[in-house]
Amino acid sequence: MTVLGGAQALWFVSRGSGLALLVAFSAVVVLGVAARLGSAPRRWTTLATGELHRTLALFCVAFLGLHVLTAVLDRYVTIGWAAVVVPFASRYRTLAIGLGALAVDSAGAVLITSLARQRLGYRAWRAVHWLAYLAWPAAFAHAVTAGTDLRIWWAALTEWGCAAAVATAIVARLLARARGPFSEPPAMPERAGRIR
Repeated sequence: MTVLGGAQALWFVSRGSGLALLVAFSAVVVLGVAARLGSAPRRWTTLATGELHRTLALFCVAFLGLHVLTAVLDRYVTIGWAAVVVPFASRYRTLAIGLGALAVDSAGAVLITSLARQRLGYRAWRAVHWLAYLAWPAAFAHAVTAGTDLRIWWAALTEWGCAAAVATAIVARLLARARGPFSEPPAMPERAGRIR
């Protein structure tokens, strides 16, 4: 119990929240693709899939806040607040932490434009929303390079399972796009006052 009571508790929470964040973020990407393609389970409507996509994206913000806070406050390594948003500014594992910052910046742009979607308009929002396809690989690369999770079988299985799910969704998206512009259903319905 002394391990959990000391400074190592921050490390455990940081690693756990990071893994939970990768799972949730992967689900957000898969749900976003499913909503766009109309390929959700039969009992779900496109609207339900879209709502779950948006709600889970907000949970990602909470997991991200916890992950960043505990990583920066952990005294075992020095990351610093600037390295959270400035890619490759950290002296500790520069590439790994830089990829995490890149994921934070890209996902932050998607979140901010989603909150302002009504003012921005659909085209501007959609253009920025494509950054999610950059944010996820950066987050995944951060996850597999920043820590030692790949040495733990269940953590490695979780991370590679996320990669397989997202890769499958992206391949489905690319195949649907290759079939032509009319093979996809129209964009998710508008809902006033909701995050898009």
